[in-house]
Amino acid sequence: MKDFYVADAAHKENQAIISYFAVTAKQLRSKREGGEYLALTLADRTGQFDARMWDNFADVAASFNVGDVVKVQATVCRYSEKLQLKIDKLRLAAPAEFTPGDFVPTTEKDIDALWGQLESILSTMADRHLLALVRSFVDDPTFGQALRQAPAAKSMHHAFLGGMLVHVVSMLGLCDAVAGHYPHIHRDLLLTGALLHDIGKLTELSWSTSFDYTMEGQMLGHITIGVGQIDRKIAEIADFPPQLRILVLHMVLSHHGHYEYGSPKLPMVPEAVLLHYIDDMDAKMQTMDVEFRKAAQAGRDAAAMTEWVRAMERPLLNTRAYLDSGRTPPEGGSSLQPEPEED
Repeated sequence: MKDFYVADAAHKENQAIISYFAVTAKQLRSKREGGEYLALTLADRTGQFDARMWDNFADVAASFNVGDVVKVQATVCRYSEKLQLKIDKLRLAAPAEFTPGDFVPTTEKDIDALWGQLESILSTMADRHLLALVRSFVDDPTFGQALRQAPAAKSMHHAFLGGMLVHVVSMLGLCDAVAGHYPHIHRDLLLTGALLHDIGKLTELSWSTSFDYTMEGQMLGHITIGVGQIDRKIAEIADFPPQLRILVLHMVLSHHGHYEYGSPKLPMVPEAVLLHYIDDMDAKMQTMDVEFRKAAQAGRDAAAMTEWVRAMERPLLNTRAYLDSGRTPPEGGSSLQPEPEED
């Protein structure tokens, strides 16, 4: 039975723990003085952290793989201002020893309530062809169940069970609000793009005790998968307008917004431009929320800058915590400016 979680680490620094974790990364690395050590990333539903096993790992390292659950005896320590585990003992856990739901983060939101919000917005769609297309996915038992369960990413934004549904419903709400601000926008096309832009991730990703890519996901990617799935559904809808087909597929192909971000095409219609920015905005806001939670779990000052966030290429500041702390920026400029580099 698991009674220690990653979120508990800040209160257990320099203490020994015994617990179960899912392995999300595994690598043998070289020591500076020679020899090797076992480097792991261990996770549960509350987060993940690095773990190191410095000695006597040769036999045990071959007994488990990424995605497995292991039982560890370790000490919580701090390295480079980050909490991690120094492992003394480790073994593969038997299935009867753990509950899979302990090892992957799960949304705190009510899935049925989210689904109700999705259905409410879809009920306002007027274009019968686009409505038929989105319903062909939503009403499909396989896709519908996956949409309720899937994370929206392996490790970036909305990387938790139910994350895809949280992301899609959030985007649908944003699209609905923005479409009314720009009267020339084809609202139903924008909503269709929000619902279907990442539909290929339901096939690209796998989720059980950890999040990973399927072979199809590794080889093709979610945009390619999604475009194929959408095109097959369109082919089954009688009299689906060919111009509308092109626009729907363009929304999916261009939603990453930039070639260097994996977008096969750049957004070339107003709805595609809006979809890209709404998708990016929702992802970034969720990423920031996660970083602020991680800082709190690690026991860091909530009113201080976070560590460097690779996904956003900058440190971040929690506005409310900063204002509540009563601090003021130093005279002559904002505290958010980077410090000058030393010569």
